[in-house]
Amino acid sequence: MQSIINKAKIIQLILLLLTSLIVDAQRTLNLGNTTLTEREVAVNLDVPWEILWGSDNHIWATERGGRVIRIKPNTGNTKVILDIRDKVYVESESGLLGMAFHPRFDEVPLLYIVYCSGSFNDTNIQLVSYEWNGQDLINETLLLNAMTDRFVFFHYGSRILITEDEKIFMTIGEGGSPRVAQNKDELFGKLLRINLDGSIPDDNPTPGSYIYSYGHRNSQGLAFSPSGRLYSSEHGNETSDEINIIIPNRNYGWPEVEGECNTPAEINFCNEENVVEPITEWTPCIAISDIEFYNHEAIPEWQGKLLMTALGGFEGSDPRVSTIELSDDGNEFINEEIYFTDYGRIRDLCINPNNGSIYFATNGQSYPGIGPNRIIEYRNLDFIGTTIEETENENQFLKVFPNIITTPSNCTITCSDNYVNKSIAFYSYNGELSKTIVLNSNENQVNLGDLPAGKYFFVANNKNGTISQTIIIQ
Repeated sequence: MQSIINKAKIIQLILLLLTSLIVDAQRTLNLGNTTLTEREVAVNLDVPWEILWGSDNHIWATERGGRVIRIKPNTGNTKVILDIRDKVYVESESGLLGMAFHPRFDEVPLLYIVYCSGSFNDTNIQLVSYEWNGQDLINETLLLNAMTDRFVFFHYGSRILITEDEKIFMTIGEGGSPRVAQNKDELFGKLLRINLDGSIPDDNPTPGSYIYSYGHRNSQGLAFSPSGRLYSSEHGNETSDEINIIIPNRNYGWPEVEGECNTPAEINFCNEENVVEPITEWTPCIAISDIEFYNHEAIPEWQGKLLMTALGGFEGSDPRVSTIELSDDGNEFINEEIYFTDYGRIRDLCINPNNGSIYFATNGQSYPGIGPNRIIEYRNLDFIGTTIEETENENQFLKVFPNIITTPSNCTITCSDNYVNKSIAFYSYNGELSKTIVLNSNENQVNLGDLPAGKYFFVANNKNGTISQTIIIQ
């Protein structure tokens, strides 16, 4: 046992040394008295759509193509824990989408996910649960199947959120059929409220109906404020991306209203239908992809603010992570501060409750997510958070130093024992295989002089997972 502990400490010291050595090559963000330092956690993901911080101190992510992956944040080790690519229908905006943990996950290890199934002319949106056995997700249970016989090519939603009283909130877009959002006989274009077993809660606004609010175009963000108020973000058409406060059984206007009620026709409809107007909107659309409140002391400049990710799109609407300041009562938008506009399309974020770090998932530079897709950490290194205990079988690592390589193109690759005698592949950022080498020891001196200057990433696999990292050759 003592030898295992000593080995773990040595590995931790190596990782800390490597981290300190490469900080100079990393970007920083200064916020008043706080400095955040960038670190790439993983690269070469397949369009990550949802990322969550798990109670096991790992990042869990859905990939739109049909996999759920589990990532160890400090090493980037990534393991596939569910592969349902044979079930998931992926076209345009469809695929494996939202995900949420059971609120008592450590006692009831259930994961809830949403994915699209069917075909081009017959697409369903399914809410299912899986059991976590400590290694894999098993035993799918179907909870809700939103079906339509219409052609659905886009606007699926589908973010999910689970409350402490064990109710699921689930967004579904109108599927490209705007009028459906006003039809209460349809689930599309709505925010739904569902029991954990898939049944309809007795206290829903309309008895016998999942519908909690309606008139939504394509909501992809859901977040509770610290005071318990529910907010949503919504994609507009070309104008009026929205942030909304959700009120049960209320109409949010689409397609009769875009953004605020500010045309004669919209004003009439809003008065007749008691429409809830957004607290703020963006024109042209910035494609808001998720929202989450930041409530950690590690970044005091962001404390109490709403974090928002955006994919960008129209001219002048950069992809970003923004902080949104609201009034004390949460009813009014005060201002937006914009960050991280040069990482490409930013799909989602999560927060590490131990040290307050934020992590965001990129979806490449262009639609629908051409890679390489990455997960990036920004952390206040001066904040001492909660220590996370390591376990022996999670200690695999692989690092290339320096990660910015200049002439002569020599680098050092250090790795844990289970990567020795394994191959490592280097790819250009357009996905072409550039070089493969075999790691002969825990520390390897490698010359990459045969690779042209540019941006690359490596991929190394073994039975315990995959580690990937970006390098730059100058």
